[in-house]
Amino acid sequence: MSADAPSKPLIIPIFIPHAGCPHRCAFCDQAAITHVRSTLPDNAAIDAQVRNFRFAARPDRHPVQIAFYGGNFLGLSESTIHSLLTAAREHVRRGDVHSIRFSTRPDTIDDRRLALLSDFPVREVELGAQSMDDRVLALSNRGHTAETTRRAAAMLKARGYNVGIQMMVGLPGEDPEGAAASGRAVADLRPDFVRIYPTVVLRGSVLARRFREGRYPPLSLADGVGRTAALRLLFEGRGIPVIRTGLQASADLAPGAAIVAGPYHPAFGHLVLSKIFLDMMVDASGELIAASGELFFKAHPRRVNALRGMGNGNLRALESRPGVRSVRVGGDPALGPWDLTVSDRTGRTIFRRAVGSPGPGSSTGA
Repeated sequence: MSADAPSKPLIIPIFIPHAGCPHRCAFCDQAAITHVRSTLPDNAAIDAQVRNFRFAARPDRHPVQIAFYGGNFLGLSESTIHSLLTAAREHVRRGDVHSIRFSTRPDTIDDRRLALLSDFPVREVELGAQSMDDRVLALSNRGHTAETTRRAAAMLKARGYNVGIQMMVGLPGEDPEGAAASGRAVADLRPDFVRIYPTVVLRGSVLARRFREGRYPPLSLADGVGRTAALRLLFEGRGIPVIRTGLQASADLAPGAAIVAGPYHPAFGHLVLSKIFLDMMVDASGELIAASGELFFKAHPRRVNALRGMGNGNLRALESRPGVRSVRVGGDPALGPWDLTVSDRTGRTIFRRAVGSPGPGSSTGA
């Protein structure tokens, strides 16, 4: 049994940084993320991106989608939307790609804009909700409310689109309880998938100014990982795949470059999985430590690195507990993606599944 989804799509990103955005959110400096200014791609640029990604991709990546990211797609002019979708549709007609997806703000979803999509093979629409707490949204200069996101998701689902929700942890005014409540509100929308991003302080953003003035304390890496891990378990437990946790690592996104402060790590997603499994290991091992102090954990082979933790940090954390003499880990393909067994020298075995997580065969993101 695989611990991952049966197939992994090939997403060909076409960046439209800041394009269509009515104003700058407190956390955003999209040009720093993409290193591209708001010049829109022409047909030649889209053709080159598709060609390059298809050439480099493994043949088993399916489906293939062109994705317009980095801006507010439905906030563009109608002529620009039509032009970009027409260029992408040509690749669908050629058989280079299967469909189109894009990200947009919830407040751009209305009947007029959705009518623009009717002639194009758009399959997924990702809503940049970021939070379902109106106070947090206001402090983040989002310009919309949680109810806007609810209406947008309902309209998209009614028209048959797959809906993704992007949310963030650590926004201004958010606390752990608020993050959990926001996550539950997102889950209630029944999205087809979710992305979770930690809030980092980007150079040139409003948050950077607030941070310098002492008015915005960013999350520590540990807190960012902890909040994200709790949300991932919430969504996976509701049968909602989490397809990304953390920002895409790049040379531009690094402390001292674009990032001023905040819980950035190039392997943030791995840290989140490791946190989930460390909590499970601690919980499951308590009954066995007194028996021999020798613990042997097993998970699905794709989760063994998460058992170990970054630099074997999980193993060291467990070995530092009173009564623990040694810790070993191994893989068992019969286990589900969120399953764990622990045995001691006497052969006694305890089984655990992450609280609220799905059973074997469920999809998991990276």
